[in-house]
Amino acid sequence: MLINQPNLVLDSAPAAAESGNVTLHFLQGVAPEAVPAWLLPVAAAGVSVGVVIGMISVIAMLCVWLERKISGHIQCRYGPMYAGGWHGWAQTIADGVKLLMKEDMVPSGADRALFMMAPAIVLGAIFGAFVAMPLSPDFYFADINLGVFFILGMSSLTTIGVVMSGWASNSKWSLYGAMREAAQVVAYEIPLGISLMVALIVAGTFNLREASALQGDWFGMGWFVFKNPLFMIPASILFFISALAETKRAPFDLPEAESELVAGFLTEYSGIRWSFFFMEEYAAMYLMSLVASVFFFGGFQSPFTYLAIEQFGADSFIANLVGAVTLIVKSMFGICLMMWVRWTLPRVRIDQVMTMGYKYLTPLSLICVLGAAVWEAII
Repeated sequence: MLINQPNLVLDSAPAAAESGNVTLHFLQGVAPEAVPAWLLPVAAAGVSVGVVIGMISVIAMLCVWLERKISGHIQCRYGPMYAGGWHGWAQTIADGVKLLMKEDMVPSGADRALFMMAPAIVLGAIFGAFVAMPLSPDFYFADINLGVFFILGMSSLTTIGVVMSGWASNSKWSLYGAMREAAQVVAYEIPLGISLMVALIVAGTFNLREASALQGDWFGMGWFVFKNPLFMIPASILFFISALAETKRAPFDLPEAESELVAGFLTEYSGIRWSFFFMEEYAAMYLMSLVASVFFFGGFQSPFTYLAIEQFGADSFIANLVGAVTLIVKSMFGICLMMWVRWTLPRVRIDQVMTMGYKYLTPLSLICVLGAAVWEAII
């Protein structure tokens, strides 16, 4: 993984490569210094992992606070107000400290190895998916040509961790929740991928940065959702519904289903391992919202991004900063929409979940793909 950043340039000249060293250029005015060849990839990987961990932690803390405030206002109450001062902004930090201090218990009849590995697999899979996520047009971890394919593939691995946690907990409630998760993901991975194919047909690329760059204009009319509105708008709705099921969000939170299964696959977890599952859930929400933003709603592009590019140039720090803020705002809007749905709609039954996925969403997404292909070929 390489971080493409203007102030940190990795240069491996032929002469340096022959000598077994590569050259690291720091800020301008500082002379380059030869370092061992193995140090650069290790340093780049360490910085990338640190940035990803920091991003996921901040996203999780912000989303937990935001969900409490949104649910509070929907239920005509305030939500957190005291911890940290302004609207209880430090409440999530206090909860994180509490979870770190709580005892990490493992049930006596559980498979200890699998029980302890499950949260790590869930969180590790979402870490891997974040590698293909661009932060701004010129600031990214890895420019992967099959970026969206990589993201969906890595995010699907979280199901393995959930099933592993349910099996290893030695609890019927946990096992039921894991079985529901497996069935739900199998049902909704299909419409999720097929609905996204509509956007891929219009974009002509799997690369998130390239797809975003194709949608730039003043008023946002170049967004993919407006280039083929007859099929892109229904596809975006189908993608959103499937993303709710993929991230185990209400009304598709059957794997947890507190009113039926205590806490589902989370029943036997406590402390920091319990928090890993929720960090993954909020990170997956952000990731799905980001994919929708890039392939349906313009990605980095907005009137402000267009103006910054016109004034300062596409490679300028200001343009990259405006593009990053634009993408973050769009992704956070998707997260707020998911939270709104959670606190508005009741949970559906498991048979209704399966019926909706197989009987309705999959055929509708196939119709959208066929229509989009005809639209692009003829119109």
